[in-house]
Amino acid sequence: MNELVSQKITQAEFEIMDALWAEAPLAAADIAGRLKAQTDWSVKTVKTLLTRLVEKGAVAHEEDGRRYLYRPLLSRAAYARTETSSLAQKLFGGRAAPLVAHLAEADGLSADDLNALERLVEELKRDSD
Repeated sequence: MNELVSQKITQAEFEIMDALWAEAPLAAADIAGRLKAQTDWSVKTVKTLLTRLVEKGAVAHEEDGRRYLYRPLLSRAAYARTETSSLAQKLFGGRAAPLVAHLAEADGLSADDLNALERLVEELKRDSD
């Protein structure tokens, strides 16, 4: 998958990406149907957002008869990495520890979260040796 996107993805575009990450390829009408309850967007609005995502390099399309089918070129993991890094840079000088500490203080961490973080830290220590 393409990991480089030429511009930042807006919240509305993220909704489209989220639908495509869940299932692809999809036509614009299919995406509008999946998002109808939460957005009430028309197919025209979805097509506009898809066009923007294609221009940004986040989505590709292919002809399927009289319609286009869309699929993500940007992976969810790559998007998460970029957004997390941007947030850490903006708020915490690029440091991960203060970001994690802030999340822990704001939302609390479950026992499962703590165990997962401990495993991650141990894995990162092994990898850095």
